[in-house]
Order: sequence, then C-alpha cells, then structure tokens
Amino acid sequence: MEMKGYRKQRERMVRLQLKNRGIVDERVLAVMQAVPRHCFVPDLYRDMAYADAPLPIGHRQTISQPYIVALMTQLLELNGRERVLEVGTGSGYQAAILSRLVKQVVTLERIPALAHQARSVLSELGYINIEVVDGDGSVVSGVSGLFDAAMVTAAAPSLPDPIKDVVKEGGQIVIPVGRRYSQSLQRWKNVNGAWQCEEIAPVAFVPLIGRFGWETGEE
Repeated sequence: MEMKGYRKQRERMVRLQLKNRGIVDERVLAVMQAVPRHCFVPDLYRDMAYADAPLPIGHRQTISQPYIVALMTQLLELNGRERVLEVGTGSGYQAAILSRLVKQVVTLERIPALAHQARSVLSELGYINIEVVDGDGSVVSGVSGLFDAAMVTAAAPSLPDPIKDVVKEGGQIVIPVGRRYSQSLQRWKNVNGAWQCEEIAPVAFVPLIGRFGWETGEE
C-alpha cells in the first residue's frame, strides 16, 4: 500500500483534472494514474504532488501541473514505437510518463544538479529506457531525423531549428512559444517535409535558456 493514500490521490487527479478537461487517450490516462508523481517533487511539496498546479523543484524550475503534462503527451499521438526527444528534464516526471508510452526517451537538462537528481529518481524507480543528457537543450546535435517526436518543456521565442532538424518527416513537436513569461502551446507537424503549426492553448512555462532560447536575464 502506498503511503498517505497517493494511489487514491492519483485516481482523483485523473478523474477530475484530466478526464474532465478532455484528456481522452486511454494510454495517457493509464500512465498518469500509474506513475508516482510524488517521487519527483521535493519533500516540502510532497503532500501537494497531485494538486492542480505546477510546483517548485529548485533552481527556479518547476514540475508542470498534471493536466499540462497529460495534454502535451496526448498531443504527440504516440503509438509505442517511437524514439522521443524531451528538452528540459527538470524533475524527470515528464520523461517517466513518456517512457511508458514509447520505445526510448532521450531527455536534455542544462542544470547539472537537476539532471543528476532526475537520473537518481528514474533509476531508483526502474525506468530503463530513458537517457538523461546534460547540455543546452536548444541546440540538439545528431543525425537528421533521429527522433520520431519531440517535446520542449520550457518556453522559446520560436521553435529552434536544431530541434526541427532531428525530428523525422511525419514527426511532431510540442512546444510553448511566445514571450518569456506568456506563451502559446503549439503542435508542429512535419507534413511531406514542411512544418505546419497548430495553436493549442495559452500557457506559462519557465524560459528555455540557451543559444536558440533566451539569454539569462533577457526579457
């Protein structure tokens, strides 16, 4: 039995926060109910782990609210065979969700302490198909078309070209784009080699820091 009724809290989270807001992908709902979100938040906020809100994880970063995690995951329309890139590991929770739905997740984190902590938690929980990489997530190096899909969990002024380059034709990218503190969640699809953008919802994410994101202190 889980401590403090976390299982019941997850069931309530799925019912009230996700199903009631249009999350209909049964695989996504099942994973959101299974993954122990409370293991990815600091002890100070553990009792709030399943609240309908983002939570601080240190280093001026946050873990997104459950609905946003589920929405971004659902938007990728995953079938289980994909290799997915995540930019912005943070706590590792989003990577854990993705890992239950795809073949492999490669997740990038620019803050070494967060990358280390995420590796530790993911390893302890037995997630073996996730690779956590330290580095500037706005600059992705590798073979063109290396990934089937990508998710960016920090806000950028525009969709970085390096991320587009590593997603294969027919692939999708979900990313918050706009101003530093106010953005639109966008889904980009590569259709016959051309990228098409769909506006999803207004959001507010921490900024993507790096060469193709925001400079520190930039507005």
